[in-house]
Amino acid sequence: MSQNGEKAPEFSLANQDNTIVNLTDYRGKKVVLYFYPKDDTSGCTKEAEEFTQKKKEFDSLNTVILGISKDSTQSHETFCKKYNLGITLLSDPDTEINKAYDVWKEKSMYGKKYFGTERTTFLIDEDGIIQQRWSKVKVTGHVEDVLKALSK
Repeated sequence: MSQNGEKAPEFSLANQDNTIVNLTDYRGKKVVLYFYPKDDTSGCTKEAEEFTQKKKEFDSLNTVILGISKDSTQSHETFCKKYNLGITLLSDPDTEINKAYDVWKEKSMYGKKYFGTERTTFLIDEDGIIQQRWSKVKVTGHVEDVLKALSK
């Protein structure tokens, strides 16, 4: 499991504009890397909107926000346009990066078991080291918790 103090697993994923984004592109900046289950669902929309609303505060703290789900780049593009999102969303269709960060988990709904993304956020420092991990994130208040951790 990706833990505090460990090097964050590297990735190269396409964003909503079909541009390849690498974690190494952000050396020298902090990265808030958040994994979410699905575009255009209530909790995921609220989380993306809250990160967008606070983007200037993150920018002022030398921090970029990257969201990852298994949705396609086209789905991300539609989601960003529909809600006027100002953050970068990355597509992990094979769940390779979800697995590398240990957020691809067995879940259960109505007694049926399936695999999906566990809502998780990582704070990665300027050198690519994980500083904090939030697992099983509850959306309400989460963006503020991340800002507080950055302000320490």
